[in-house]
Amino acid sequence: GVNALAGYANIFQRNVMSSGVIPQISAIFGPCAGGAVYSPALTDFIIMKKETSNMFLTGPKVVKTVTGEDVTQEQLGGATMHTTKSGVAQFAVDTEEEGIELIRKLISYMPQNNMEDAPLAVCNDSITRLGDSLNDIIPDNANKPYDMAEVIRAIVDNGEYLESAPGYAKNIITCFARFNGQSVGIVANQPKFMAGVLDINASRKAARFIRFCDAFNIPIVTLVDVPGFLPGTTQEYGGVITHGAKLLFAYC
Repeated sequence: GVNALAGYANIFQRNVMSSGVIPQISAIFGPCAGGAVYSPALTDFIIMKKETSNMFLTGPKVVKTVTGEDVTQEQLGGATMHTTKSGVAQFAVDTEEEGIELIRKLISYMPQNNMEDAPLAVCNDSITRLGDSLNDIIPDNANKPYDMAEVIRAIVDNGEYLESAPGYAKNIITCFARFNGQSVGIVANQPKFMAGVLDINASRKAARFIRFCDAFNIPIVTLVDVPGFLPGTTQEYGGVITHGAKLLFAYC
């Protein structure tokens, strides 16, 4: 009833008041439906467990009644769907233990609040190390794709980084890494997928990540190899101008 709705409102208000003040990470290990989905949606990162977790506003029975669609819970709001199609969740894990470990790893790149600087870690990667592999990664033929992930591995500390939303909008990479121990956020076009073109999904994904890093004093490193925005009626009808503007706004 009304009291339950008031409870939702109180939780949502706390999410909103904490937004940009403290990092918020949601772990979905079971069913999450109806109004309950909006609390994790208001947080910065969502981790979902494969096969057992789901997020949707209305379940399969309601969908069948209203639209006539036959769909399973996994198809409607499972971890795979949300990390590859909707972009609602950034990470899908196989076990709860893996999810908890991922939270620890995420937190290691973040300050505890927006008044602190991005964390520093001890760096055992030589500052004089040469990235000789960079000479061979980018092909001479501008029309030939390459893997931007190889570039990232060549330049960051120990070749290690944590990618956010790796299965969604693969034409752009958003990840956390370190340079000489300094935590940074990396945004990079990915020529391996769709030639690294910017579209609605890539713009939304990158803009959200950049805004998070900006709020928590995490420096942004941008690796650019982009042919521009994806043309076509699908993009224009979907509001690519608005979503592209969000990416521009995030950088300014």
